[in-house]
Amino acid sequence: MTTTPDIIVVGAGPCGSVSAYTAAKLGTKVLVCEEHNEVGKPNHCAGHLSISSIQKLNLNFPSYTIENKIMGAKICAPSGNQFVLRCQSPVTYVLDREKFDKHLAQQAMNAGTEYRLNSRVKSLLLDSGYVKGITLKNGEKIKSKLVIDAEGCSSSVLKQTGLTGLNPSSVVRGIQAEVDSAENVETDMVELYLGKKVAPDFFAWIIPKTDGTAKVGLATCKGNPQMYLEKFMKKHPVASKKLKNSTITQLAVHPIPLAGPIQKTYSNSFLAVGDAASQVKATTGGGVVFGATCAKIAGEVAAEAVRCNEFSEGFLSRYETQWKQAVVFELKVMLQLRKMLNSLSDKKTDNLIGLCNRLGVDKALEKVGDVDFQGLSLVPMMRFPGALAVVGFFVFSWLTSPERK
Repeated sequence: MTTTPDIIVVGAGPCGSVSAYTAAKLGTKVLVCEEHNEVGKPNHCAGHLSISSIQKLNLNFPSYTIENKIMGAKICAPSGNQFVLRCQSPVTYVLDREKFDKHLAQQAMNAGTEYRLNSRVKSLLLDSGYVKGITLKNGEKIKSKLVIDAEGCSSSVLKQTGLTGLNPSSVVRGIQAEVDSAENVETDMVELYLGKKVAPDFFAWIIPKTDGTAKVGLATCKGNPQMYLEKFMKKHPVASKKLKNSTITQLAVHPIPLAGPIQKTYSNSFLAVGDAASQVKATTGGGVVFGATCAKIAGEVAAEAVRCNEFSEGFLSRYETQWKQAVVFELKVMLQLRKMLNSLSDKKTDNLIGLCNRLGVDKALEKVGDVDFQGLSLVPMMRFPGALAVVGFFVFSWLTSPERK
């Protein structure tokens, strides 16, 4: 970029690229700084996204990024009992996140965005309470009119603006492995495993791909996630039979914020999006769809700020107003559900799965229709007895985008 950028985006994940693309398309000069040497790497996300959510966001992508199409889910209770939901048509895609991220970045570049790789942001340039650019780890300073922080859960620049970041106690540690095989799994169904001994305050998963390989992972609020994963793959009474001959070909560890959005997501010349702002579904840890929704709004507001030459927090507060109108109700509902789920003992979880089977919750969920914004979906679900049973609703949550970034 031969001239000073109007906007610097920190991070080249989906949220960074969506905000950059949106702002660039509206005529602003955008620079994305990415700490790694390649977009999409390291890949530590399941890439399990709701089809209808992607369509609503117009996140069009090539077919070669799709690794599988999922029809439903199987939930395994701590006792081994299962609750199964199979829909009549695919509800989620399993995406190759590396290819997906690269595609979004290419879209942003086609709109005029510049990407700088191996460019880790060390700090912000501040002047009279306004963000005036960034300082890279190598000491280089780059000035801009506004900065969008999309660097993820471990944001290093957020606190410089005076904004309150994530509470470490609200972050669970996720781990995901790519395995070369999974036996006796239905290739069009994801599998979800509950239990305090399996993954405390979260869950484990097996996401099959059409080539016979699979994505296996979990998250936990305590202990070593790798030890939990090894135990899950080798000793779980159900999962171990499917994974006993599997070899891990790739492994990644990543933090997942589950406490709901941070208190404030804007400051003078500064916006926070995605995991940096904890715009994450607390039930599943899904961050791509809601994060991209907020990132699009951030790009629009940032471009408007450049056009009006107005970068005060008063002007930029419209970003928070708009993203909250779009998704905050859903995020709040999901947070309350997460708290409820975490409070359940394994025995109560078993009982609820049994209740869901007896009440036919699977049939109710199949009739609800749009399962993307689960909070709003509570209204039509009221028509079906038993449909608000906690575990049934948890399946509902899982199907709508348990994607991790």
